[in-house]
Amino acid sequence: MLVLANEFQEYLKFSNYINGDHILIQEKVQELEKLAVDKIDFIRRAYHFVRDEIAHSWDIKDKIVTVTASQVLKEGAGICYAKSNLLAALLRAASIPVGICYQRLTLGDTPESGYCVHALNAVYIAELNKWVRMDARGNKGNVHAEFSIDKEILAFNIRPEYDEKDYPNLYAEPLPDLMAVLENSDDAIDMYLHHLPEKI
Repeated sequence: MLVLANEFQEYLKFSNYINGDHILIQEKVQELEKLAVDKIDFIRRAYHFVRDEIAHSWDIKDKIVTVTASQVLKEGAGICYAKSNLLAALLRAASIPVGICYQRLTLGDTPESGYCVHALNAVYIAELNKWVRMDARGNKGNVHAEFSIDKEILAFNIRPEYDEKDYPNLYAEPLPDLMAVLENSDDAIDMYLHHLPEKI
């Protein structure tokens, strides 16, 4: 994984999309911190909250489009681009460095279904001095991601023979082109089917 920013500080900053200073984010962080026994447990709880309590828009066929972390938290739904903003905001608000990384996946089971760019997070585990990728997309059927600091258990295994790939860069901010897709859409289902970028 190629960490692009020169300093961890870049992976702690709040922004328009990763708005960890929003009151809703701050309140959720306080709630999670009261339950957590340490930093790793906080990361686990934040991850499970975004994975399990925030629905993926496609899975529930919800047309609402969310973009910023606070919007996702308020509405309780978003696609992976938006959910990764929320997980980043929750962790950064607790002073835990986290970035966003991407995969290129087929939309369906085969290349004929087309491709999309998928977003997930990488979190710095200070106790282990390493970055760990985590995918809070949300589990369903054959999609099964887990919290693990020992090995990656992601939602999607890359199939190079189908021209799927893990992009190596770890970004401090979500890519502008991907955020523009969200900002310029008013129907999440139509967006998911017809307007997701195929590559970065």
